[in-house]
Amino acid sequence: MKNANHLDEIQELNLAYLLLAQRLLNDDRAAAMFRLKIDGETADLLLSLGAAQLTRLARTNQLLCHFGFEGAEQLRQVVDNPRDNGLSQFHASLLMAGRGATSMLREV
Repeated sequence: MKNANHLDEIQELNLAYLLLAQRLLNDDRAAAMFRLKIDGETADLLLSLGAAQLTRLARTNQLLCHFGFEGAEQLRQVVDNPRDNGLSQFHASLLMAGRGATSMLREV
């Protein structure tokens, strides 16, 4: 029974993620592509999906979104920073932005 509940939560999260991705892309395409770590072709495809397609895609048993940090060490750098003077959000953004640049370079 627990697994069925987890599956429902994953599917609900997937749909929310897809809808958010579409809203972000409609509001500011360049910023959304950067935040979502997607290329232009993927952005176009996400924007072209209708409600039925989004629902079908969301109903997978795997999360469509993924953790923004490459590993435990990056996460530790953000949460265990003893010098945090309100900069942890900025630090996290820098770490995750670097991840997107690295993956985009690999595609070229």
